[in-house]
Amino acid sequence: HQLVENADQCFALDNEALYDICFRTLKLTNPSYGDLNHLIATAITGTTCSLRFPGQLNCDLRKLAVNMVPFPRLHFFLVGFSPLTARKSNQYRVLTVPELTQQAFDAKNMMCAADPRHGRYLTCALMFRGKMSSKEVDDQMTQMVNKNSSYFVEWIPNNLKASICDIPPKGLKMSSVFIGNSTSIQEAWKRVADQFTVMFRRKAFLHWYTGEGMDEMEFTEAESNLNDLVSEYQQYQDATADEEDLSGEFEEEEEE
Repeated sequence: HQLVENADQCFALDNEALYDICFRTLKLTNPSYGDLNHLIATAITGTTCSLRFPGQLNCDLRKLAVNMVPFPRLHFFLVGFSPLTARKSNQYRVLTVPELTQQAFDAKNMMCAADPRHGRYLTCALMFRGKMSSKEVDDQMTQMVNKNSSYFVEWIPNNLKASICDIPPKGLKMSSVFIGNSTSIQEAWKRVADQFTVMFRRKAFLHWYTGEGMDEMEFTEAESNLNDLVSEYQQYQDATADEEDLSGEFEEEEEE
C-alpha cells in the first residue's frame, strides 16, 4: 500500500524464486541465506553500476524510471541476472551477448515468483557489463522483441532499453541485469492478497498492529488498493492499440 503511493521504483524479489534459482540453475542442494543474498546483491549492483563506473551507454536510476514507468502506480519490476551457471559447468560456458540476452529473458531466471509468459511486458531494460559492441547489443534487442512480439504490448513502441557499462563484475568477463515491468507480476500480488485475506478475516496477529496505534481501516484500505493494482495490471495486459477504438473515443468527446 505504502509502496504504491510513495515509491518511484520497486524491484520485486522473493525467497521462493531465489530458492528455485539456487536449486535448478546453480544446482545447490542446500542453499544458505548467504547464497540468496549473493543473488540479490549481484542483481541490485548491476542496476546501479553505471553510477560507479564509466560506460558507452550509461543509465542512471532517473533514466530508468523515465523509461520503465508508463503509469505512476505500475512501478514494480521483475529482476533477473545472467550468467547464472552451476559451478561445475562454469568452465564449459562461453559468454556472448546473445547468450546473456537469452538467459536474462528466461522465465526461470526471474527473482520474483511470477512467470512473465503469463503476462506482457509494458517496458524492459537490459544492463550489460563488460567489453562488447553496442551494435551487437542493439541487434540482439531488436531480434528479441521481433521473436517474442506477443509478450510485449504493441501500444508502447521501442519499449526495450539497453545500457552498457565497461567494467564487468569481479570474476566475470561480461554480465547482464534484466529489469522488466511485466503485467504478470499481478500473480505475486494475488498470492499476497489471498494469504492476507485468509488471516485478516480471522483478525490473526491484528492486535500487534492495533496495539501500536494502527487502525483496522488501514488494513481494509491497503487490501482494496492492492486489488485495484491487480485490476490495473490486467486492464493494461488486455489493452490493444486499436486505432478505430481511439478515434471513436475522440469523436464522442467532441460531440459532448
